[in-house]
Amino acid sequence: MTVGTLWERLAPLPGGKRLFSWLLGRRVPYTGTIKPRVLELRPGYAKVQMSDRRRVRNHLESIHAVALANLAEVTSGLAITLGLPANTRGIPVSLSISYRKKARGRLTAEARCPLPDTSREAEHDFESVIADAAGDVVATATVRWRIGPVPAR
Repeated sequence: MTVGTLWERLAPLPGGKRLFSWLLGRRVPYTGTIKPRVLELRPGYAKVQMSDRRRVRNHLESIHAVALANLAEVTSGLAITLGLPANTRGIPVSLSISYRKKARGRLTAEARCPLPDTSREAEHDFESVIADAAGDVVATATVRWRIGPVPAR
């Protein structure tokens, strides 16, 4: 079952988005460490939240830089892969992130990714923006994805 099919089935149900998010964390264990909560998902767009918990904090009492990078990567990944044809794959090859202010409280990441040509393998940059509950941007990330047809085996 594809990510898109699973989202379409679960999202409308009571607790469905929470179940989808839990399943995402089980399928992608490292991503699961931040306990992402998928709020919205459609081809080329994702909105994902992360709660402020001791487990994702650093010694400065703010959310750790790598937890923010993890949130940015999963958000861009969901946005782009949901729009890819079944015979296409995407893999992140680099990530650049700028930290604007200390991240505290519930954070929301958004990624708007124009769907690329998938007929040949190429690299594409997609941005994720992470904001705090007040709407202040705490970080912006650019994730470079290598996207193209699945190689024949």
